[in-house]
Amino acid sequence: MAQHSPDVEIARQILLGFDDYREHFRLITEGARSRFEQALWQDAQRASAARISLYEEKVSQTASALRSAVESQVLLDVERWPRVKSEYIGLINPRFDDELSETWYNSIFCTLFSHDCINDDTMFIHTTRPANRAQRMAQTRRYQPSGDLRGVLEQILSDFAFDVPYGDLSGDLERLEAQLQVSLPDWVCKDPELVVELFTSVLYRNKGAYLVGRIFTRDEQWPLVIPLLHREGEGLVADALITDEAEVSIIFSFTRSYFMVEVSIPAEFIGFLRQIMPGKHVAELYTSIGFYKHGKSEFYRSLINHLATTDDRFVMAPGVRGMVMSVFTLPGFNTVFKIIKDRFSHAKNVNRATVIEKYRLVKSVDRVGRMADTQEFADFRFPTSKFDPECLAELLEVAPSTVEVQGDTVLVRHCWTERRMTPLNLYVESASEQQVEEALEDYGLAIKQLAAANIFPGDMLLKNFGVTRHGRVVFYDYDEICFLTEVNFRYIPEARYPEDEMSSEPWYSVGPNDVFPEEFPRFLFADLKQRRLFAKLHGELYDANYWKGLQQAISDGKVIDVFPYRRRQEAIQ
Repeated sequence: MAQHSPDVEIARQILLGFDDYREHFRLITEGARSRFEQALWQDAQRASAARISLYEEKVSQTASALRSAVESQVLLDVERWPRVKSEYIGLINPRFDDELSETWYNSIFCTLFSHDCINDDTMFIHTTRPANRAQRMAQTRRYQPSGDLRGVLEQILSDFAFDVPYGDLSGDLERLEAQLQVSLPDWVCKDPELVVELFTSVLYRNKGAYLVGRIFTRDEQWPLVIPLLHREGEGLVADALITDEAEVSIIFSFTRSYFMVEVSIPAEFIGFLRQIMPGKHVAELYTSIGFYKHGKSEFYRSLINHLATTDDRFVMAPGVRGMVMSVFTLPGFNTVFKIIKDRFSHAKNVNRATVIEKYRLVKSVDRVGRMADTQEFADFRFPTSKFDPECLAELLEVAPSTVEVQGDTVLVRHCWTERRMTPLNLYVESASEQQVEEALEDYGLAIKQLAAANIFPGDMLLKNFGVTRHGRVVFYDYDEICFLTEVNFRYIPEARYPEDEMSSEPWYSVGPNDVFPEEFPRFLFADLKQRRLFAKLHGELYDANYWKGLQQAISDGKVIDVFPYRRRQEAIQ
């Protein structure tokens, strides 16, 4: 340490910790290919969870190393941290992952200091990275069909080869070519200047591998995603060819698990993804490839910019007030903010610690496109003027331990953010008959696909599900979720006497984990027409044996397919 000033030493130690994190992140990500080739689906799930928890583990280790290497009175002298930040900037300037290293620095600082010390002198509230970094071209492979679509598709599958052969390469190529011709205008397919461009690294998630890129001419472009599946014993399948921007956006949705993809220059890859999905926010794209902490940084920066440049004010979110969480939002910002109430309804048999545990669980499980991702924040500070008075009064009433007014500032000690959606109960109130049927069809699929991922929502009321801008139904209220395999699904025993059925109390014992699917219809639907429609669409959900069958498949180690894109029919296999 003698050769370095304390400021330099602290900066160096932080960056050493970041390098350690990045190396372990890379090793987990690098293993995705072999897990896919060997069909190690349970290993893939464990690797996904391990990579998520890795960040906090390495932050904790780095903070401990700093405390050991630097005297406490020096390390915790907040006055020196503007100099530490300056030294750190010099260290990260030559890097290709410098934007991520800023977020890492922030995490270390927040671990060492209280949030009262946060400001742009000591931390990277705003980035110091040049804006044009993301504009450079990512590493890609380019192909020019010159009218030979099948030849180009065959070359692509050859270039992105695996140690597992295709089960029916000729059939796959025929299907992909047909899908491409249907997806694009006829003149585009014949355009001699048509270019197919794919990112050099394959993206892996769950049981799929994805080739991602775009198709473009001089004047137009379309996104391109080719999902590959590994059917054990049958080889690889090129399952689809997707050029619809909305469908590609769903594949990269905030309701999905994070991709495993080797990316040497993250900003360049994010820039490439933004080319093909201009409607996606940069925060969501970083999160989608596993850099969820940096996604959180980008989200926060966009939030403070929105507050600084608009007259938008926080209001209570529309919908039925929650019994556990209080939810507010900014009308012009597509996010809700959720805080835990100080007192819960008597109907809820949970406590604050349990709610926190449930929300953190969602981060590490496979969300299968049916649970909204969350970001957890501590000590948000907003100007009092940015709150509608009625909203602030309600928050202070229901959560005074979490929300506090300090002069002209509102302190929110703890909250989660989620993408804002239209509550399903409100959606069906104003929807057409066809829209109601489509929403209830997707609502049932959401429940089934969550169950396939070993998640039981607990409270399945319509108010706890939302409808996204793409019309997909997504679960977003997590205080009662549990693993499906923890639930005891039962049939209601026959009544012993006629009087039993008239009693207000059940004539049979009910354990804490007992669930009676026969009771779902009257709990879920007050509207008799909707109740009958849902029974027609998804009546098996009212049968305990259906749930037991899923439990058995999960207990047998089967990882059930839930596809993030439309096939001939959306299915669970």
